[in-house]
Amino acid sequence: MANELLNTLYVTTQGSYLHIEGETLKIEAEGDTKLRVPVHHLGAVVCFGRVMVSPAAIAQCSEDGRDLVFLSESGRFRARMVGPTTGNVLLRLAQHQAYQTPERTLDIARNIVAAKVQNSRLVLMREARQTNDPLTEPALRDASGRLAAILEALPKAADLDTLRGCEGEAAAAYFGVFQHLIRAEGDAFVFDGRNRRPPRDPVNALLSFLYALVRVECQAALEGVGLDPQIGFLHAVRPGRPSLALDLMEELRPLIADRLALTLINRKQITPSDFEQRPGGGVLLNDQGRRTLLIAYQKRKAEEVYHLLAAKNTPLALLPHLQARLLARHLRGDLEHYPPYLGR
Repeated sequence: MANELLNTLYVTTQGSYLHIEGETLKIEAEGDTKLRVPVHHLGAVVCFGRVMVSPAAIAQCSEDGRDLVFLSESGRFRARMVGPTTGNVLLRLAQHQAYQTPERTLDIARNIVAAKVQNSRLVLMREARQTNDPLTEPALRDASGRLAAILEALPKAADLDTLRGCEGEAAAAYFGVFQHLIRAEGDAFVFDGRNRRPPRDPVNALLSFLYALVRVECQAALEGVGLDPQIGFLHAVRPGRPSLALDLMEELRPLIADRLALTLINRKQITPSDFEQRPGGGVLLNDQGRRTLLIAYQKRKAEEVYHLLAAKNTPLALLPHLQARLLARHLRGDLEHYPPYLGR
């Protein structure tokens, strides 16, 4: 399946071949033409699994500054092709200097964790207000209280290890009651904690796939403002790891990914038939499941939320770009602290 959603082309059919024909990008599979898209309409191309791209198509994307992203069939990030390096070298220098200054690194990381915890708490409190289940409400309110206590403790975290410990404690409290947010009947969507590489149940498969999509968007947003996605503040720097993209997505994924996953399950837009079991115990979305999710993901990104610093409603799709720009302003010295996004 190949879907053009907004200005992004998602190619999920295994064995597809993308190549340039005139002014269009042509997608073929099993000898048939599946789709033709004018190249100038596309801002990005995202390929899942065994998708081949011709050298001419790669060159065209590079010359046009178009994102060409490769994910595994399950949605795990593999690579992102970029053209010649652009961006303000002074901004990247400021980023590297901040990374080498423990106080600044801790300050940025603390704000990111605070936003993640607060936005996770928002998800729990929203459901606690809406549920009629006498067992669900107290469990969610108790977990929300633990997250509030962690928020109060964050200013006292004197180093990154302590801060990461607080983040881990918050994640345990949040995912410890995540099953209460799932209203699907039966045992198809039982959630017993986060697992990945590979995910071993449908809920984790759904979350991992969505997190991969958010990560790609965050990496693109960071590169778009001239920041180095590999130099992060909360996540440790490792070869080939987009640590700053992982940082940025932390504050956004409860509101963008988690809430969408719950909506898809609770409204029965995603069903057990949208998953397949793989050898070794892994569970992945199948072609139909990926298609359903990608369509819903694009609709979700088009929804507007209020951004306090922008002082207006903005599409969810722009949140990574706004936050990347605010982080750049902080690193340049225009803002005293990095202001993370807090949902409402």
